[in-house]
Amino acid sequence: MKKTFGKQQGAERAQLLEGLVVSSHGRHCVVEAAGGARHICHPRGKKGQAVVGDQVQWLLPPEGQGEAGTIEKVLPRKNLFYRQDEIRTKSFAANLDQVLILIAAEPVFSESQLARALIAAEATQIKPIIALNKRDLTEAFASGWQRLEPYRQMRHGQEKHHYEVLPLSLTTDGETDKALLMQYLQGKRTLVLGPSGSGKSTLINLLIPGTNAATNEISQALNSGKHTTTTTSWYWMDETRETALIDSPGFQEFGLRHLQPTDLPKYMPDIGALADQCKFYNCTHLHEPGCAVMAQVEATGSEHCISANRYRIYGDLFDELSQEQRY
Repeated sequence: MKKTFGKQQGAERAQLLEGLVVSSHGRHCVVEAAGGARHICHPRGKKGQAVVGDQVQWLLPPEGQGEAGTIEKVLPRKNLFYRQDEIRTKSFAANLDQVLILIAAEPVFSESQLARALIAAEATQIKPIIALNKRDLTEAFASGWQRLEPYRQMRHGQEKHHYEVLPLSLTTDGETDKALLMQYLQGKRTLVLGPSGSGKSTLINLLIPGTNAATNEISQALNSGKHTTTTTSWYWMDETRETALIDSPGFQEFGLRHLQPTDLPKYMPDIGALADQCKFYNCTHLHEPGCAVMAQVEATGSEHCISANRYRIYGDLFDELSQEQRY
């Protein structure tokens, strides 16, 4: 698509325009106008920082005052996917249909980080999809796939699974995986999220040839990937601009400081399915007698069985968020 970052015609300068934020670089953004041209912009003042996916109203610069436009207003959002720790809030993108959480057989993924990303998606009512990459690493993949069994079996009511969990091998079976992924991506605005080394840049390059997203080999010494994506970027996958992928920087931590500990069952389907069946209405599901959740931990054969790891993650998060509430 045509990109214009230079001076514009005088008649156009005073007009308040509407556009889509397609990348962010600190306080500067790139805004895509209705016709597809892209312009560097910065927010007016210190408030109202726009994020990728935002619809904004913006102005072209007056003649002789530089080439960057100004974002005058961020229009109301459908949603905002973000994480928050004790130091800062990190916004990924706005106005999403779904989040594709990409993890890999190697480096070994953190189930705690996966659970946190899922909770953040549930809290903002954004559909999450889990994909496990590197199916070609047979032994490591089998181990990872087994660890994902609680997520593969978790149900939404009695009719369907709550989470889609996809097996991928992006470097060895790309075309097959591309066809599989497009069943879920078509017509959607999808944020690709995952730790460094999971294959996000490979996925972007596979689905949108020519983007030249940077890739790096995994650091074996650290058993984690090198950070290759430093900004969040929006890619259209079709000429009609109905299907989009948003590539985000890799992360190693995912804070949920913005959530209340007592709200966790709402965002953990296996816990929440039983939370209203406890003896006490204010049960924390950690130590109370008559707790329906605790009764199902490792209850082999039960349709409501909760894995020990999932329950441990719940307890750790409840404790973490409870401590943060005290400060």
